[in-house]
Amino acid sequence: MSNTKKRIIQVFLTIILIALGAFGMVKLIESKSQMKKKKIVTPLPMVRTMVVHTTSKAMVIRGEGTVRPVKEIDLAPQVSGKVVFLSPAMINGGAFKKGETLLRIEPEDYRLAATLQESKVKNAQSFLRLAEEETEAAKEESDQLYLDDAGGKAREPSALVLKQPQLAAAKAKLAADQAGLRNALLALERTEIKAPFNGRVEVEDVGLGQYVRVGEELATLFSTDVAEIVVPLEDESLFWFHVPGFTPGNGPGAVATVRVRFAGRDCTWEGRVVRAEGKIDERTRMVRVVVRVNKPYAARPPLAAGLFVRVEIKGRQIPDLAVIPRSALHQGGIVWVVDSDDRLHFRKVRVARIEGEQVQIRKGLKSGDQIVISPLKTVTDGMIIRPVLQREEDQG
Repeated sequence: MSNTKKRIIQVFLTIILIALGAFGMVKLIESKSQMKKKKIVTPLPMVRTMVVHTTSKAMVIRGEGTVRPVKEIDLAPQVSGKVVFLSPAMINGGAFKKGETLLRIEPEDYRLAATLQESKVKNAQSFLRLAEEETEAAKEESDQLYLDDAGGKAREPSALVLKQPQLAAAKAKLAADQAGLRNALLALERTEIKAPFNGRVEVEDVGLGQYVRVGEELATLFSTDVAEIVVPLEDESLFWFHVPGFTPGNGPGAVATVRVRFAGRDCTWEGRVVRAEGKIDERTRMVRVVVRVNKPYAARPPLAAGLFVRVEIKGRQIPDLAVIPRSALHQGGIVWVVDSDDRLHFRKVRVARIEGEQVQIRKGLKSGDQIVISPLKTVTDGMIIRPVLQREEDQG
């Protein structure tokens, strides 16, 4: 075969190979699937929500304070002398009843003084009777001496003739001696010191046989008939309950419950708001409301003076009151409410009271409303969200 034919065959084969390669490439390209454009979907923000429940409820204002007695006095004698009797109650913490003898000072000196003063009174009474008889006799004599010829009085005799100064002096002496007797009997009575009220001894500093002087402090006593707790509150809290003499209206103050865990027990006492102290605390700007409890020592353990207690004051009844977490309330009194289409809406509410991590809403929410209780970085009115309802047992 000539060289020319060989070249023609080689060229022909090359063309066929190139054509086959091109054909294969076209088929490969045609068989490749087309890439589809996808729309990027932004994930919905997930939030925690809760369902609102409203109810008619009395507003409860909570505070704390220290129990103190209404009456507290320093016991001091009004006469001097040696202590000859000391009640068993005269110890720190001792209890006593009103009228009970707490201690007695040696009375003999005062009894003798009263006896001497009584003899002076009797002596002064006899002098007065004598002066009265002398005055009467002088008057009869003057009537005879100063009669004129017609049988009438010529002139009125002088007071000295009638011995009236002597009579006045006798009366004055009797009055003075009677006053001295009353003073002596009073001093004798004061040798026995009695309890002015039902109470307990806070501090005792006297012993049997001790000589005590007038005005010397022997003990500190406090009453157990009534106790008081001073509860500092913000002035806005007083809108919800009545404080006699401080808030508008008449009648008794609001009912209060005093609670404390004492001696391993949860104890409660019923009390009542009786007044507010005269001045607002200049440092804290708080109003000091006084709650009174009757017979604090009647139960065991007692509502003892010095206890730090919790006080719950029952205020006015509020209809349709809703309680929500503090995290659900936003600036300006706004709550985020979720509708049936999972859209978030801003709703203005009226706050009754914020107490710790709970907010009491008086207007703006109704039963069945679903509200957002978790934070969002970016939020707009009407945005779509993915709510996750929190169970009621997890909301506490």
